[in-house]
Amino acid sequence: MNKEEIIEALKTIIEPYSEEVTALAHIDENTDFINDLKINSANLVDIVLDVEEKFNIEIDNDSMAKMLTVKATTEIIAQKLEANAGQ
Repeated sequence: MNKEEIIEALKTIIEPYSEEVTALAHIDENTDFINDLKINSANLVDIVLDVEEKFNIEIDNDSMAKMLTVKATTEIIAQKLEANAGQ
């Protein structure tokens, strides 16, 4: 799964949690969940749970704390997918 595919999947996951339609439509690596998409911390946890389910991965607390931007989130997802593929 490449970066663009991960971002598209993330967009689908994030959509119910953000009312910032314009920011969602223009989501890219530099998009910040809190500042750009106005997602609160409780919903960030929901997004992480949805990401775990969608990609069939487990995200530890350290990784979760870093998942504040699309870029950081896609990197963590890619790392976890790669680790799972190696098992």
